[in-house]
Amino acid sequence: MSNYSLVLHGFFVVPFIINCLFFITLVSSRLLLNPSLTTDNNNILCKDTICMKTASSDYGKLVQDLPFGVLQPLLVSDIVRLVQTSYNSSSPFTIAARGNGHSVRGQAMAKDGVVVDMSSLNSRGVVSENTGIRVSGDSTLGFYADVGGEQLWIDVLRTTLLHGLAPVSWTDYLYLTVGGTLSNAGISGQSSFHGPQISNVLEMDVITGKGDLITCSRDLNSDLFYAVLGGLGQFGIITRARIVLDKAPTRVKWFHIIYDDFAKFTKDQEYLISIDDGFDYVEGSLITKNSPASTNSFTPDVASTINALASKNGILYSLEAVKYYYNDEIIRTIDQDLERILKALKFKSGLIFNKEATLLEFLNRVRSEEVFLETLALWDVPHPWLNLFVPRSGIADFNQAVFLNIIQNHSLSAGPFLVYPINRKGWDDRMSVAIPEDDDDMFYTVGLLNSAGPGVDPAVIEEQNKNILEFCKKAEINIKQYLPHYTKKEEWMKHFGKKWNVLKEMKEKFDPKLILSPGQKIFTSD
Repeated sequence: MSNYSLVLHGFFVVPFIINCLFFITLVSSRLLLNPSLTTDNNNILCKDTICMKTASSDYGKLVQDLPFGVLQPLLVSDIVRLVQTSYNSSSPFTIAARGNGHSVRGQAMAKDGVVVDMSSLNSRGVVSENTGIRVSGDSTLGFYADVGGEQLWIDVLRTTLLHGLAPVSWTDYLYLTVGGTLSNAGISGQSSFHGPQISNVLEMDVITGKGDLITCSRDLNSDLFYAVLGGLGQFGIITRARIVLDKAPTRVKWFHIIYDDFAKFTKDQEYLISIDDGFDYVEGSLITKNSPASTNSFTPDVASTINALASKNGILYSLEAVKYYYNDEIIRTIDQDLERILKALKFKSGLIFNKEATLLEFLNRVRSEEVFLETLALWDVPHPWLNLFVPRSGIADFNQAVFLNIIQNHSLSAGPFLVYPINRKGWDDRMSVAIPEDDDDMFYTVGLLNSAGPGVDPAVIEEQNKNILEFCKKAEINIKQYLPHYTKKEEWMKHFGKKWNVLKEMKEKFDPKLILSPGQKIFTSD
């Protein structure tokens, strides 16, 4: 950038100044919208250009909603007072808690309301009883960590590892907040063995839409506890969560197995998540011309061989499986057990690769990819993602229509593309998150994680996503969106299905004035 000519520099500066003036005008106009926000809160809300611009965008970069202001709390009590001010006002204003800004469709925005920058609780050197990371417990009762809702999972991991412990369920990306993932579900390849992250919470402190700070668990205020977990921020703001911990493995053995047959690929995945004492993590992904094998997963020579085969076949499927181990002396026994398990698989001969890593290296694997993409200016771009839970009965048809006919043939998107089964037994139906409602003991998660980099129009990928959803509807594949986005109340009612009436009752009980998480548009859509 520093080598740009003066002509080019001037070409960009003038529009930039115009855009800044327009943005400042928009900010100023917000100051007159709500009498409740122009009194005491005026002195504590950040309304400068930087914080307002940050709060009006997210990782998806598909939606921009400008708030009235941004609360940068020092203590949890600051958030409590803000919510109470809104609730007790004759003109309530909306409030959205923003973690690390990784929503994809404006779910953490509050147009003309207040966005709470949860990271501020972790940035000023002040630790209260509701924030920070504290490890407790014993070998008899079990270990756990009390974690502020603003904390990043990467920091939870690093802190607990100092005690030889770690949470048991993860997301693929660790630079997300605890409150953020628990408001959705928190899934990854461990979900079949330990359930999603929401199934590994013992207790929470939650600020409701009335401004009440309530401690809840399975036995205490259980209706709030179950509503908040997977509740998309509709019933309260998570300020503390008590997370289950277990002994941390010393190292992991990390396998990548390549398939050219989808039926064999899915059958082997289902086998691996159904056996005891097997792997501790199982995920799957597509390898295509536009979404090639990564040198983060394979050596350059191996990646080149796999990508050449993918170009010939059109598409390959990669099964990723990880085994934890805790003592170097028993690695030989583990190898013998794994050899027995791997012999039962039907992968393409010769295309199995493995390496060893620390737990931190494995769990934080996406970070290196992020840093690499940042150097290419390809991380901070629109992300028109589509995340789905697909019934097992429909995954073969989904492969044919979506993976082969749309993604492979149309070549509009570059992924990455994830597809792997999850055991239903780790999910508690009392929690708010919606999963396929059939009686099968497994369902699939599909992540079409597209980025709209230079020369790619996100609207084109959005149209492709629309076509995929339309196919599922016509084929009667009763999918559920993960990180859902709908614009009509009927769509939300169908999404939550039999849970809708309970969630509506919980909304009326804990947020009757519809203050929290307006960006989701669940109870305010037409």
